[in-house]
Parts: sequence; C-alpha cells; structure tokens
Amino acid sequence: MPSISARVPDDDEAEIDAVSELLDEDKSTVIRKALSEGLSSIRRRIAIERYQSGEVSVNEAARIADVSLAEWLEIAREHNLTTQLTPEDLDSDAAAAREL
Repeated sequence: MPSISARVPDDDEAEIDAVSELLDEDKSTVIRKALSEGLSSIRRRIAIERYQSGEVSVNEAARIADVSLAEWLEIAREHNLTTQLTPEDLDSDAAAAREL
C-alpha cells in the first residue's frame, strides 16, 4: 500500500482523533475510511450533476458513480433525477441493461 503525506488543519486533526476514539481504531484506519467515503461521495455528486444536466446517460452516470446500473437507478430515484435524454441514449441504456 503506498504512503501519502498530507497536512491537515488542527480542527481536522482533532476530529480524526475524536472519530478514532469513537471507532476504537487507529488514525490511519480512520483516515483511509474517511478518504474512501469522501471519494465515493464526490463521484456520486458529480454523476448526479452530470446526469441531471443531460451531459451523461444512465450508463455513464453509473460508471462515474462507480456503482451498478441498478444502484444508479435507485440513486436517481432517491434524488428525483430527470434528464433530457435522446432516443439514442435510451436505446444505448436499454441495450446495456439487457446485457446485465
């Protein structure tokens, strides 16, 4: 596993310490978990924004969010997402869904 060094503000260090204590885990584990959850959240936010704007299709949004098509459809439903997809986009998405 590669090692990365980063500087964090004092407030964040205190929060890492507090969460580490709550979870009864070392700081490195807490930081890895926070980073993983944060990156996942960012990917989903970007996918939601791009899908809502019509920039990407259902399949592309699922790929950006790094989730299955079924998981993406659930995310889209939960966020009441709508988009202006072309008939070609819908055909492509339907073909991809049939392959699952």
